[in-house]
Amino acid sequence: MPDTASTGAAAHGLVPISRPDGTLAIVAMDQRNTLRRMLSAENMLTDDETIRSFNVDVLEALSPAASALLLDPSFGVPAVQDANAMAPGCATVVAVEPSERDSWEGEPRAGRDPGRTAGRVLEMGGDAVKLLVHKRPDRSRRPGEPDLVAEVVDVVQAVVDDRAAAGVPSVIETLLYSFPDQDPLPLRRRGELIAESARILSDTRPDLLKLEYPGDARGCQAVSDAVTVPSAMLSAGMPFDAFLDAVVTSCEEGGACGFIAGRVYWKEAVALEGAARKQFLASAGRERLERSVEAMSGRARPWYETAA
Repeated sequence: MPDTASTGAAAHGLVPISRPDGTLAIVAMDQRNTLRRMLSAENMLTDDETIRSFNVDVLEALSPAASALLLDPSFGVPAVQDANAMAPGCATVVAVEPSERDSWEGEPRAGRDPGRTAGRVLEMGGDAVKLLVHKRPDRSRRPGEPDLVAEVVDVVQAVVDDRAAAGVPSVIETLLYSFPDQDPLPLRRRGELIAESARILSDTRPDLLKLEYPGDARGCQAVSDAVTVPSAMLSAGMPFDAFLDAVVTSCEEGGACGFIAGRVYWKEAVALEGAARKQFLASAGRERLERSVEAMSGRARPWYETAA
């Protein structure tokens, strides 16, 4: 275990949510509205009890192979605690962004729930917090408009500072978004913007950045050059084989400490119920997670080597 006092990270660094070797294998189950839409698309029930039950099934199957689970505070945390579904040694990361986001003429605005403080997360049994923000670092500010990039930085800084004061690790997830009526970004440009977003948010000194895959080895190298804090790759629901390749490249070329992924393990389970769902998660879902850990083995960078 590293001497976190010498790394410049929060009081415990990422020790609570990492594997013994300092790498990260975190399962994301903090989807709320997205999960409801996925269930609805399969003509499944979308009531609160179904959401809670799905959380429990996923975490019972996958938590034994994960270093931590990323949960939403409204459904995931209470459901898993009530069912005692978390495997021993698996930590809890709590999502603290609002379930609904504000917008400005079609563009998302950053926000945080003032009730989800570091103290509240600790009371819930959380070991770390995660904040999701959407950002376009290339957005120019026009007269009379809010500075959406500066808003993101301000919100992230406030969350990072609150968590650091309480000794709770902060995980900041940043996603690009498309401008209204804009065509999809070319791969290279997308990779450049992912790296630039990472560079900007590194300056707020979170304990961990959760980043999109920038597309290829060149993009991963740009991310490695940009970040000054530990980072982990998210899956964004990509096909599993593509995800494994991305894990290898992001670790080897981008200096990633591991991954934070959800749908890549459990998305097919939304069309299943009861024993069939449990069986899929315990077999295919668990195997995918274990193969992901194998893919990063010997490649992922321990978080404490970056948190200096």
